Amino acid sequence: MEYKASGDLKVLGDLYTRYMHLVYGLSLKYLKNRDDAQDAVMQIFEKLITEAERHEIQNFRSWLYVLSRNHCLMQIRSGKAKENNLDQWIKEQDKSMEFLPGMHPIEAEGGDEHPALADCIEKLKAEQKDCIRLFYYQNWSYRQIAEILHMEEKKVKSHLQNAKRNLKICLEEAGSKKEDEYEH
Repeated sequence: MEYKASGDLKVLGDLYTRYMHLVYGLSLKYLKNRDDAQDAVMQIFEKLITEAERHEIQNFRSWLYVLSRNHCLMQIRSGKAKENNLDQWIKEQDKSMEFLPGMHPIEAEGGDEHPALADCIEKLKAEQKDCIRLFYYQNWSYRQIAEILHMEEKKVKSHLQNAKRNLKICLEEAGSKKEDEYEH
């Protein structure tokens, strides 16, 4: 191979340019995302620079195919590892935050539903109301709610947090009104 003899990156770049569309197509097939496929084309060229020196390449096109496929498979594996770590973190957050006693906003101290809760839920903004109902009454996960309501998981968490705060305020106000009624 001419690149190995000369070390000239232009030679390697010209050779790679001939097959770049194939590398992009293969990357798109495996990674299923245009941006990731474009990134892979650049990363594969960088890898090509070091790998071409280390191997005896008989058929460049076949060798490049294997290099590209292996790169994409590694990307998929590392992506799945990150996704699994994120899923595990979300599950841990669900267990540690939302389901601890006292963290559930729709239970009164005795474990029964607060009598003014239905009125307070009705006063919430639509997104907050939907998130509260799906999460606490139907036991849907953040991800499921996000899919149902066509929003990001971060938005679901935000709506739930704001709804809990608003419910707490509303229930406190309802409690103080009741106390005022008893005093008069």
